Amino acid sequence: MKKHFSLLTLAAILALPSAPAHAHPHVFAEARLEVVAGANNTVTELRNVWRFDEVFSSSVLMDFDKNGDLKLDHSELQDIANTIRSSLADYGYFTFITASGATIKVNKPEVFNADFKDNKLLVFFIVKPEKPIPLKGNLSFGVHDPTLYTSIDFKSDSDLVEVGNGWQKCKRTVIRPNPDEVIKQNQGMLTEAFFNDPTGTDYGKLFAVRLDLACGN
Repeated sequence: MKKHFSLLTLAAILALPSAPAHAHPHVFAEARLEVVAGANNTVTELRNVWRFDEVFSSSVLMDFDKNGDLKLDHSELQDIANTIRSSLADYGYFTFITASGATIKVNKPEVFNADFKDNKLLVFFIVKPEKPIPLKGNLSFGVHDPTLYTSIDFKSDSDLVEVGNGWQKCKRTVIRPNPDEVIKQNQGMLTEAFFNDPTGTDYGKLFAVRLDLACGN
């Protein structure tokens, strides 16, 4: 029997096209993002950690606990990691980068792992920019679900981190949009039809926390 994770649980976390979008999240994850600069003064990788809520995590446990021992062994955790990595591809791995206004895509993660601790699913993965990003101009880094089905929450500004000496010349700002203000400013576009279309519209970015870095020329 095909895992109903692919129909329900995975649809929740990844907002698959077959799952209707909603105006508020149904899955919650606390996140940490490390933006790494290499010795050549370019962005080399982004390191992500997501810790999911207990309700969602328990559904993952039920779906992937093949031997019924109420825990997840290494192979089961790897199955989770592989499933999520494969499905996130359609959504850019929830990773959004701009360099002086230009959108930068990321490559498929080579490193993608899952763990289960304190009744919560944890996901660890590294993405690398599709092309080099020099540490100059205005850079922006965010992690969010384009359809808002999953809430990726950075509880503290310290959960968005620059790693590497190259960032010393850059001024950092963590942007936390006010949801009420976002809705007020975008009432004309936030129609019922808009919220019920899970494809082609990234309204998640309107509400997403992001790390902005002004690095000069």
